[in-house]
Amino acid sequence: MIDKKDHDILTIIQGDGRIANAEIARRVGMAPSAVLERIRKLEKRGVIQGYEALLEPKALGQRLTAFTAVHVAEAVGSTETGRRLAEVPGVLEVHYTAGQDSYLVKVRAEDPQGLQHILQQFGSIPGVRDTRTTVVLATIKESRQLPLAALPDEE
Repeated sequence: MIDKKDHDILTIIQGDGRIANAEIARRVGMAPSAVLERIRKLEKRGVIQGYEALLEPKALGQRLTAFTAVHVAEAVGSTETGRRLAEVPGVLEVHYTAGQDSYLVKVRAEDPQGLQHILQQFGSIPGVRDTRTTVVLATIKESRQLPLAALPDEE
């Protein structure tokens, strides 16, 4: 169960994963040691899964973003092909989906030739039957921050 203090701590950490423990404590009105204990418990429970740096893709030459729907021939419930897709360089996300396509894959590449290379690697994976790719023209919003539901007011 997430209480109000945990909720507030998670909101702060999602906004700035490098924020000092003392600053979190100041914002939530707790002792730094108590905040650290709560964060460790959230990590242990798997609520906080890790910390990462967010990089600007274009600054690293990754100017092209695309989403590829992948249709596969594998047993229902099997995600072996998905695990193989996830190993391809340039793949950022692999989602096992319901419907006509088995996977939705987010990729980044330098240019159309880089995307072509990724798609060729997809095609070499046993079980991949076909793909449909949509190239992104502009990204309006991209975030890994989860919306935290408001907690009921405590009385």
